Amino acid sequence: MLRLTDLKLPLDHTEADLAKAIRTRLKLGAHDLLGYAVAKRSHDARKRGAIVLIYALDLTLADEAAVLARFADDRHVGPAPDTRYRFVTQVAQAPAHRPVVIGTGPCGLFAGLLLAQMGFRPIILERGKAVRERTRDTWDLWRKRNLHPESNVQFGEGGAGTFSDGKLYSQIRDPQHHGRKVLTEFVKAGAPEEILWVNKPHIGTFRLVTMVENMRATIESLGGEMRFGSRVDDLLIDTDAAGARQLRGVMLAGGEQIRTDHVVLAVGHSARDTFAMLHARGVHLEAKAFSIGFRVEHPQSIIDRARFGAQAGHPLLGAADYKLVHHASNGRAVYSFCMCPGGTVVAAMSEPGRVVTNGMSQYSRNERNANAAIVVGIDPVDFTPYDASGSPLAGIALQRALESQAYLLGGENYNAPGQLVGDFLAGRASREFGEVLPSFKPGVTLGSLDRALPAYAIDAIREAMPAFERQIKGFALHDAVFTGVETRTSSPIRIRRDDSLQSLNTRGLYPAGEGAGYAGGILSAGVDGIKVAEAVALSMVGG
Repeated sequence: MLRLTDLKLPLDHTEADLAKAIRTRLKLGAHDLLGYAVAKRSHDARKRGAIVLIYALDLTLADEAAVLARFADDRHVGPAPDTRYRFVTQVAQAPAHRPVVIGTGPCGLFAGLLLAQMGFRPIILERGKAVRERTRDTWDLWRKRNLHPESNVQFGEGGAGTFSDGKLYSQIRDPQHHGRKVLTEFVKAGAPEEILWVNKPHIGTFRLVTMVENMRATIESLGGEMRFGSRVDDLLIDTDAAGARQLRGVMLAGGEQIRTDHVVLAVGHSARDTFAMLHARGVHLEAKAFSIGFRVEHPQSIIDRARFGAQAGHPLLGAADYKLVHHASNGRAVYSFCMCPGGTVVAAMSEPGRVVTNGMSQYSRNERNANAAIVVGIDPVDFTPYDASGSPLAGIALQRALESQAYLLGGENYNAPGQLVGDFLAGRASREFGEVLPSFKPGVTLGSLDRALPAYAIDAIREAMPAFERQIKGFALHDAVFTGVETRTSSPIRIRRDDSLQSLNTRGLYPAGEGAGYAGGILSAGVDGIKVAEAVALSMVGG
């Protein structure tokens, strides 16, 4: 099969136009093209009003060798890559001490799924509830202000990505095509097949719920075991005379011990009590840079017009997104993060007395507002005012301080503090909403956000918004709404691992995914789960 890339056609082309363009590009006769499949489709919107679709296509030809020879110097014509997944090993019988996976976010799910598919019958532990029960608990906060500390946006089956835009793209290097395995398994679990070929695939929360359930059923059908309400409170570690540490199992909150020599730690970026336990047990941790800021909401129509012009609303384009960066004069980088077209801003707290924002969209992306986090990069040196001890957990102290302050500014009832963008730029408190009504539930309390973040972050965002306005007309709209605070952009720690993907100083412990500092989103977390599952499997068979 041959891969043809960078084939451009007008937005409203037909199937016949596409076939004709293939034949013209490769100088094929009427009967030389036997068939084709779309490998990737994206669009180029740099010329508003003249948007084009860009295709990568896998072709079946009557004489592929002749075409390859004719276009030997053309980088857009070549053999189609083999993206099939191949297991590193298979076992007929699981070992007595089965591998344990902690966490059921994308990383934990894929680690568990791969281990199950290879025959290892993993035990998968989740501190929260099954996804539908968890969804009810999450809505309980949004509708009734009742926070469930073990069952919320952060904790429970599916992980934080379940309540998100469901983005399935990443900038990670993936030479082994593990990302294709992730997408293929998602399609098997109920995702639309288009995620295999659209340029920026997404799913949305409602579809993710069913997919997570289907993946659980697959794991269980292969002998895996899912345990909910099973928080891991301790590690069982043997230390020899030379100081070498070997993991021997885990202890659950109820006192039960599970013996194993292989644990995948895929707990997500908000398992603060687990991070504290790991630190107390001597597992090597490091403080890591992350970002803090606000969510901003605009009418989606403004973003669509700015990006697509007269072609806004075309069904092949959908709701427009954006990606913005500004380097402020105080040395801080300000950028958009986790942009959710046609979505909502959601309450993402996991601890009482704190407020955290995140963004979410459904598959349709048809809500009135667009939202994104506008965040400022911070480094471990910025954590010192909140914890001067030098602890690797200092970033958590910063997060907690800002989230507690947001709770106070919001009125101590899980409302989020908010401010109109125009008032924020003018340095005055907001008193009433204008054209843009915020989507955050339980609600938004207007005022000033000047005390919601450190001064350097406020100054950098104030400088960035007019710069973003120059890129997207209407971005600094007076009535656009900031909602605070966004503090869970990524993990505040990294759990270092070696070439075997085990902890630097604790053999048998495999830190994985976003919580360990090795992923940033659903796709990259799933890919990391696959890599770690492979490492565990090879270790268990002596590879």
